[in-house]
Amino acid sequence: MTIFEVPRTGRQRLSTTSRWLSLIILCVGFLMIVVDVTIVNVALPSIRRDLGFSQADLAWVVNAYLIAFGGFLLLAGRLGDLIGRKRVFLIGLGIFTTASVLCGLSFSQPVLIAARFVQGVGGAMSSAVILGMVVGMFPEPGERARAFGIFAFVASAGASIGLLSGGFITQTISWHWIFFVNLPIGVATALLAARLLEADRGLGLGEGADVIGAGLVTVALMLGVYTIVESAQYGWVSLHTLGFGGVAALLLATFIWRQATARNPLLPLRIFRSRNLSGANVIQPSMMAGMFGFFFLGSLDLQRILHYGPLAIGLAFLPNALAMAALSVGASARLIMRFGARSVLLGGQFLIAVSLVLLAVGPTSPQYLRDWLVPMVLLGIGAGLAFPALTILAMADAAPSDSGLASGLLNTTTQVGAALGLAVLATLSTNRTSELTAAGKGAVTALSGGYHFAWAIGAGLVLASIALAATLLKGQTAVQSEGCCEEEEATA
Repeated sequence: MTIFEVPRTGRQRLSTTSRWLSLIILCVGFLMIVVDVTIVNVALPSIRRDLGFSQADLAWVVNAYLIAFGGFLLLAGRLGDLIGRKRVFLIGLGIFTTASVLCGLSFSQPVLIAARFVQGVGGAMSSAVILGMVVGMFPEPGERARAFGIFAFVASAGASIGLLSGGFITQTISWHWIFFVNLPIGVATALLAARLLEADRGLGLGEGADVIGAGLVTVALMLGVYTIVESAQYGWVSLHTLGFGGVAALLLATFIWRQATARNPLLPLRIFRSRNLSGANVIQPSMMAGMFGFFFLGSLDLQRILHYGPLAIGLAFLPNALAMAALSVGASARLIMRFGARSVLLGGQFLIAVSLVLLAVGPTSPQYLRDWLVPMVLLGIGAGLAFPALTILAMADAAPSDSGLASGLLNTTTQVGAALGLAVLATLSTNRTSELTAAGKGAVTALSGGYHFAWAIGAGLVLASIALAATLLKGQTAVQSEGCCEEEEATA
């Protein structure tokens, strides 16, 4: 049996139609969560004006969500393995939807920030278990590749959709409605999920209820994300950044020691025996750093250099989402089946790097059709190839009992990579702009120079991820599936 063949077992209880409907439900729920990250960015000027935020305090509308989301992902993923992934998904969806309503009703700064934190907890619970559920629903490699492609499209294109929808809602109605729209979507998704998703019992809390470990890793991750997102304000070598970063590192080291000695660890270290899972979680942060920086700084460039409004910015990113959809929904799965996930990943990473290089060397006063459209499309194609392939490699060796944990771990490194990339690239861009301004350059030239410098660094990070992928990942031509190893060993 080849490693791309999957034994047909009784686990395939759902019909083909039911499984794809279930995937659509999961993707709709995840899209609502992903869109929320960028939809808020477009509305920030309106929120600042209406609630009287200062520039520094306004960042907490985004940071409160990022800290909670990044901090709870790993814990949520393991809870899915222990008490059932469907249950955790529904609980998270309920928390996220309720918190969205509270965000929309907020008429003071503390209420909005607190509601955003709770929203992040709900988003982490729902999104952490989705990949594990997809693994269980699609044991056949071809179907699994297609399913991961669709999921990767939702995860990546959600940024573009958020910019477009956020601009439209903010301009035509009010920023409050960027949160209120989650209510009907969340309720409908929860009702359909409760009815159609296959129930799973989980291992039981007795198999992994490491309360101390859960507390250590949650606080460590929240503190780590807080340190990253605040580094733009305090600086990377400030006492604030080094102090909080050191405490986060100490807590994380204590957590790892705890996992090596606990009877029922929250994160069994055996999971890192998988070379591809470990490698994927090293590669993902550097790849996400370049991608996330593109969406954030690209929005600022279009706004401040080309003078686009919120709706125009969303439309400008639409070719990126369309290119991503064209690859993710079907073509990436066929390419993965034909050439292997590792080869497709490397090709996608290369296209992402090329798109960032084109932006970095572009003119100071660009034109959209001449200077932006091609990089937008190339980045969409690259992401549509790279993210499904990396997800497949990361999840291929995860046992069913650990798939929720593997899902939460990959989501955690994704989130940390995005936060770190945003903080680093935004800081470097600002510093470069300040240097050019001090050198006597005009405002437009200085701003553009800062963005171009950040994109060059982003391209370098993606190139580093290519080197890591070529070095760390196994050069298999197909995805290893559960059961194949045992049969191969028996044959040998």
